[in-house]
Amino acid sequence: MAPDGARLKKTAGRVLAVLFALLLWQIAAELANLRIVLVTPVEVLRRMCTIWREPGFFETLWFSFRHIAAGFFLGLILGSAFAALAGRFSWIETLLWPFMVTVKTVPVASFIVICLIWLRTESLSVFISFLIVLPVVYGNLLEGIKSEDRGMKELAEVYHLPMPRRMIYVHLPQLKPFIFSACSTSLGMAWKAGVAAEIIGTPNGSVGKMLYYAKIYLDTDDLLCWTLVIVAVSVLFEKLFMLLLRRVCRRLERA
Repeated sequence: MAPDGARLKKTAGRVLAVLFALLLWQIAAELANLRIVLVTPVEVLRRMCTIWREPGFFETLWFSFRHIAAGFFLGLILGSAFAALAGRFSWIETLLWPFMVTVKTVPVASFIVICLIWLRTESLSVFISFLIVLPVVYGNLLEGIKSEDRGMKELAEVYHLPMPRRMIYVHLPQLKPFIFSACSTSLGMAWKAGVAAEIIGTPNGSVGKMLYYAKIYLDTDDLLCWTLVIVAVSVLFEKLFMLLLRRVCRRLERA
């Protein structure tokens, strides 16, 4: 099958899957027959058409976006730096091992409650997103560094290839799949953890606080609306970032 035909078939399958999920949602809402428990997709869609016009909607969205994005980029930068150091010096990998294992295994809720003692609620989502992204990026890139072809590195040393060119033509092609995997995985996790931190910390002007209020007042349509908004923004941010990352990698390889 041609690539375009396969892509079209895949897209059509996803559309049908979404329609099937909406149908199940509609049936479940009608069976529950209790608006507090579950509202129908039509009611949520109707609310989505009005919620964005309410005062403070975009300010609330921007507050959460910039904090969670800041945590993601901080985790990406430090995770990459730690992986590069650990790949170069084995003692650094040993030194970082207990910290990375702790961050990966301790429940997010525990970190949120502990960090509430030390941090302001406005900074909580930044730090929690950073904590979630850090071990994912570190683990993926360290695995990539360890799996690099030693022959390519030795060849670069023999020809005295400058470090910038060595990074672009030797390391980047081999690490690219690991970088993409780390970013794609950690982006979704950053949003989940960041919004969870906002729900518990309830900083003013955040999406998490809106979700908390919707739950307190049993406003199910608002609860589902804000959830869909988070999903949409998270997916859009991931798609745009991954697209930009691929273009940057292609441009560097062609330079």
